[in-house]
Amino acid sequence: MKTLDSFYQDITEGSTVEPSSLLPNDIKKEIGHFNVFDIKELLERMQGKSFMPYDRRAYYKISLIRGKNRSEYADKIIEIEKQGLLFATPKIPYNYVPQDTNQAGQFCVFTSEFLSKNKSGIDLDELPIFASDGYPVFQLTDEEVSEVELIFNKIQKEINSDYVYKYDLIRNYVAELIHFGQKLQPITALYSKHNSAARVSSLFAELLERQFPIESPHQRLELRTAKDFAERLSVHVNHLNKVLKENTGKTTTELISNRLTNEAKILLKQTDWNISEIAYSLGFEELAHFSNFFKKQTTITPLAFRA
Repeated sequence: MKTLDSFYQDITEGSTVEPSSLLPNDIKKEIGHFNVFDIKELLERMQGKSFMPYDRRAYYKISLIRGKNRSEYADKIIEIEKQGLLFATPKIPYNYVPQDTNQAGQFCVFTSEFLSKNKSGIDLDELPIFASDGYPVFQLTDEEVSEVELIFNKIQKEINSDYVYKYDLIRNYVAELIHFGQKLQPITALYSKHNSAARVSSLFAELLERQFPIESPHQRLELRTAKDFAERLSVHVNHLNKVLKENTGKTTTELISNRLTNEAKILLKQTDWNISEIAYSLGFEELAHFSNFFKKQTTITPLAFRA
């Protein structure tokens, strides 16, 4: 999961800007975190690097995007032709991919603690805008863009001010953005059942392969089971299994096991790590569990294979 620390590292990578210099004044006195950014300025700082890896993020995000984009949420692909308002939650992995070079707008990031119910009167988990089964992307008219820009500009003005209660005011503006979005009709997701299944299969393969190669005995797989992958993709494990079976002819567990076996063979032949270290790096709690798994997959023990 992408943390706020990794977010700040990403947007300053390759520049002379220190991540800490981007933090708002007095934010450390607050419970939780909040910040706001101008997309065009950020892209210039990032030297045009605008692709975001598909992943969960440990923060909420509201984005006003101007420019052609494709947003990918779990099994949904949503096209933004001109300008849109995007809502992202830590519960759902996502990314958006710019489709042209004319990108502008603003976005804010915040944690649940910053906008907690006792601070703002809002319970984020109960809001339809952040529901896992909804479409959190909204097409905007020019008039609606002007309204949203006005709210973001107010946030930007306050975050740079010395007003003692500015974060209380900012919470009100964020709540206004959320309610603005909830009154809009979402863009219809442009995908068929077939495309949805292909999308889930592709994302599963991406998440699986992203964990390899194992380059250190201290590196450890995070996703090991069908349930792990289903949770990361925000789909039911039975749906994931059905989709993969239809698209690959193999179950989720078979695909994971085959990839684990291939990596185990590489580590056994190409490293001098002991078998306990290999077992640990591949996510096995006990050496015996790894030995039994490997023998079931290959008919021989890891030790015999290495020899």
